[in-house]
This record gives sequence, structure tokens and C-alpha cells, in this order.
Amino acid sequence: MAAALSRALKLPGKKGSELGEYDPLTQADSEDESEEDDLVLNYPRNGLGRGNCLGPGVIEPRGSRTGKLVEEEELEEEEDDDGWRAGRKERGAGLGREGAGLDEEGAEGGAGQVGDPEGRKVRVRGAVRTAAFLLPLACATLVVLLCAFLVPCQQGALQQQAHWETQLGDVGGVTSPPLALWDVDSDGVEDLVIAVTKISNSSVQTSSLGNSKEYSVVALRGGSGELIWRRPVNEAVSSVQCGLHTIPPGVSGAAHGLPVQRETLQPGPAEPHASPVCLLISSTRMAALNASTGKKMWEVHAGEAESQAVAVPDLQGDGVPELLIAALPADQESDLSLVLHSGQSGSLIGQPVNFNLTAQGKLIGPLLHETAAGAYYILFGLGTVEAVSLRDIYRKATGRTAMPLSLSVKDPIWEKQRKTNSSTLIHIYSGPEQAEYLLPLVAGLCNNHNNLDAGSTHNSSHSDWVLVCGSSRVSVLRQRDTHTAWTLNSSAIHSRPVAGHFNDDGVPDLLIQQSANGVRKVQIIDGASGRCLWETEFVCPRLVLEGSSIMTTSGQSVFLFWAGDPLVPLRNITKVNTPEPVLRKLFLLHPAYTRILQELFSTTDTALTATVSYQQLQKDASYLVVLSRPVSGLGPGAQVVRSLGVRASLAGARVLRLGEESRTSTFQISKFFRDLSFREL
Repeated sequence: MAAALSRALKLPGKKGSELGEYDPLTQADSEDESEEDDLVLNYPRNGLGRGNCLGPGVIEPRGSRTGKLVEEEELEEEEDDDGWRAGRKERGAGLGREGAGLDEEGAEGGAGQVGDPEGRKVRVRGAVRTAAFLLPLACATLVVLLCAFLVPCQQGALQQQAHWETQLGDVGGVTSPPLALWDVDSDGVEDLVIAVTKISNSSVQTSSLGNSKEYSVVALRGGSGELIWRRPVNEAVSSVQCGLHTIPPGVSGAAHGLPVQRETLQPGPAEPHASPVCLLISSTRMAALNASTGKKMWEVHAGEAESQAVAVPDLQGDGVPELLIAALPADQESDLSLVLHSGQSGSLIGQPVNFNLTAQGKLIGPLLHETAAGAYYILFGLGTVEAVSLRDIYRKATGRTAMPLSLSVKDPIWEKQRKTNSSTLIHIYSGPEQAEYLLPLVAGLCNNHNNLDAGSTHNSSHSDWVLVCGSSRVSVLRQRDTHTAWTLNSSAIHSRPVAGHFNDDGVPDLLIQQSANGVRKVQIIDGASGRCLWETEFVCPRLVLEGSSIMTTSGQSVFLFWAGDPLVPLRNITKVNTPEPVLRKLFLLHPAYTRILQELFSTTDTALTATVSYQQLQKDASYLVVLSRPVSGLGPGAQVVRSLGVRASLAGARVLRLGEESRTSTFQISKFFRDLSFREL
């Protein structure tokens, strides 16, 4: 208390030996404060508590370390007070002067230089830290903006939808519309090219032409189902194929008439100036459309065509593969004709080559096969399987003995199988049961891509074959010598088998569906030995539709098929006169979980045909199915195309357990299927 009173009695401007300096302005500002607060605030100035924080302490001498610290603090306070008073005098004196702003700036600068050097350093350091933080952030933002505006993005990835549905036309009966997959808009996603039939309501057209149907071919965007182009046609289309590349007029290609190289069927990128073509075949005409625009490029008379076109090596030297189709002969005496057409213009090459076959039945082929020696053969038949050299077809069609370079090779193993030296046919199969299906043993090939590109042709022409005889026998024929590798006796096979990789032996396995007495049996058959790897029975949905296989990035395939509910817990049900179920279900089977099924989709509509499209960037696949949807009244059903994203469908799929031995948790199963990724062969 005595120290506080002595400090108050100090004269202005004088300094005490140990107490602080008295300032009338400071004293005036603190008059309203309590005496207790003043004492508390001034204890440090009087040295109280400096020696020991736990007690009142004593006053340290100035020569000691604590005294030096006190002296330094007092000097700093005196300098601050002097600078503050000097600033007030200068500001007061400069009120009447011009350039008061300059005086104030100088005063503040002087005060900062004299009274706050450490504050300036702190402010500089803060500014440096702020700049060091903001500069990388600005650079990162600039890089992101540049990537967003300058890096090109795939249009298909931006417009990709998990599921979409489009109604195209009308359906009469259960006829499967022809379709093909091809990237017609060059967005990296395969698009759907499909034939459409629409019932016309025009009575004038019906009475004058006797035809109330309108036919067209449309291209739908694979990612969203939007219409890309539509091309009206004069008659119903029986086949749609895409992927043939032609050379536009005026672009230099291989010289006409020169020998062609054997690389014409090797897989690889198309020519830079080649135009992709979609090929349409009807009962009497064959036409080529530009795949990107739908514009007609050429149209020719094709006789009574009975098959799809087969791409064969270039025979005219123009750099474009030729086309071969099977047709009914014009002379009414032969059984079948093989006709060569130019892939560039569609014109007939020579004349049709007629064949007399010993049996009558379902048309097999034609299929192209390239042997290990490099010789080309065409497999075809009516209830039987025969083979004929492409050399013989070309010679009989054109009458020329000089062969193009691609047809100069003969295979001695195949040539030995001729019945006589004068016979052109090589017998492959004939038996008590007629051949129903002959297809290459290639995984994923039977997904209705219907491609004419070199890669697909090359893969299918080097494989073994799956032969289905009647509905009770399945065989695999070796391509090197046409001998039977194995045969499986089955019953009531109602659709083509589907090839995919179920085990890891590298040989494609087969998905086979059998239907009898209201029960559908689905089997996976080992492609190397013919033994059964997996089978389950379901309620039969009365639906004739082949399955599909999708290749995963791990090298195995998932298999998709349509059925009713599984019959595993209902072994004792009556299998006679089972009513047709209303609900049809799409199941997915993965080899890693043989007792687990994923139910992707269910519908009361009738599935007519289906195919699988891949999205390489997303490592995903889409299941495209054409449905016949009944409408109210007596009119025809509506043709609906529905696309299901496989990964999106798996995320919301219903899990069905076949038996009780599987102890895997539902969470683990769901995570496994959500993480699946797919790739094209």
C-alpha cells in the first residue's frame, strides 16, 4: 500500500528508483478503477512475487539476474510511453497542416519502427506462411481446372446409365428380332443395331399394298438407349451383322486383281480410311449401311438367302474381305447353294455353287474354318455337317484355275478325308439324329454380337466345335482332324449351348439347358472331358432362350440364364402338368460360389433374345434383352429393349442359397459380387 501511495505522489516526468513512471494521462484513465485493481496491476512493477511464485517474494537487487530482467522490462515500457506521447504531440500539431495523412503515416511508421520491431517480424512471418499455404493451393486448383476443361472425356462414360428401357415396335408371336452390337457413334460403348416391325394403322396402305407392317432398322445408344439413326426397309430383315470395313471410293487400297495377303483375317485395327458397315439380309436382298449414319451404301439381289453372311479372305485384291451366304438354288434340283459376294460393292463373284446333299434337315452353318496349315474350309449342311474347300468354291464360281495367294495352301490331313478324289465334299458328321447346332467352342462368342470384324472371324475360325445332335447328344469335334473328342448323352436340349470358363483348365466349358415335364435342368459341362461340373433344377418358365457368359478380369466366366424358382427344397413335387409360372427370373452363377445364385431381374414379359455388351473403361458389362410385353386389348405385344448394368444389378440382387453347406456370410458374398469386374475376350 505504501508503495502505491509513493508512486501516486511522484512528480510528472520524474522517475523513481524502483517504481514506475507517473503519467498524468495514464493516471486520468485509471481514476475509475478500484484501488484493489490498481494494486494488483502494479504488484509486478514493485517487484512483488518476482523471486518466488509461491510466496510474496522480496525485491531483487538490480545487479542480480532477476533485477536485470526487471530493468530491461522497465526500459521497454519507458520507450513505449515516450513513443506514445511523441505520437500524440505530432498528431495534435499536424491537425492544421496540409498533408495530415502523410504526417500520420510517418508517425505510425515511426512508432512501428521504434516501438514494435518484433511485431513487424511476426507479421512478416505470418505473411510468408500464408503465401506458402495459398500458393500450392492455387496451383492445385489451376491444375484441376485445366484437367476438367482440356482433357477429353469419353462421351460414353458420361452418358452411361445403369439401366434403361426403350419401346421400339410391335411383336407378332415370339419371333426373335435380329440384332447386332457395334460402336456406331465412336464413344467407346457398344451400341445396339436391331430390326423393328411396326403394325401400321393406315387403311389406305393396307388395302393398296396388302401389307400392314412397316419395317425398319434402328441404332440405339448403348449407354442410354437414345435413338442414333433409323433406316426404313422394304421387307422384313432376317439378319443384322456389323463390323465389316469397306474402303470409300477414291481412297487408295490394294490394287484390283493383285494377290491378297493372308493377313486379311488377322485381328487388328481397321484401315484408317475404312468405313464400318452394317449388313442387312432379307429374303431376297442384301444391303450395306454406313454404321455411323445409317445411310445405304449399296444393295444387291441375294436370291433366296437362308443364312447369315460369313466373312472370307479377300479374293479380289481390293483389301476388303468377301462375303459368303447360303441360299436356295435357282434350278430347284440342287439342295443348297453357296454364293460369293464382294465385300466392297456387294456384286456377285462368279456364279452360285450348287450342292446335292444326302440328308435333309436344319441348316447348319455356313462357318469358316482355318486349319493349322493355313487352308480355308467352309462347314455347312442340312441335318449333316459337310466341309468344302474355299479353293473349290472359288474355282467353281469363277472358272479360274489361278488362285489368290490366300487360297494357295492345301491341308493334307483334311484332303485325305475326301470320299473320292473327284468329290468336293469332306464328310464331318452324319448319324441317326440330325445335327441341330454347330458352333465354335469359344467363350462368349454366342452372345449375338454377330460381328464381321477380323478379330471375331479369326477367333471363331481356329477353334474346336460343339455339335448338338437332335436333343439328346452333345459332342466336341477336334478342329485338327474333325474327330470326336467326347460325347455326352442328354435329353431335351432346347437351345444352343453357351461356352465360358467355369474351371481353370483353359478350355471353355458349356452351359446346357434342358426342359421336360415342367422342370428345367441347367448344367455346366467340362469342355475338356464332358463330365458334369454343376447342375440344378428349376421350375420351367416355358421360355426358349439361350444363356450368356461374361468374362471376368480373373479369367473365369459368370453364366446367366432364365428360369423359375429352384427346386432344391421341393424334391418331391409332382413334375407333370406343372402350370406355367408367371414370373421369369434372370440368374447369375459364379464358379467361386457354386451354391449361390444371384437373382438379377424378374419379369412377367417374354424374353425373345439377349446379348452382352462390354464397357472397357468401366470394366463393366450390360445385359441387353428384347422383351415381348402384352398390351391391353387384342393388339400385338410391344417390343421392348431393356438394358441391365451387371454390376449395378448385382448390388441390389437377391441372394439364393442352394443347400445349407455354404457358411459364407451374406455380407462377404455381397462384397465379392460388388467387387466383380469384367473384360472382353
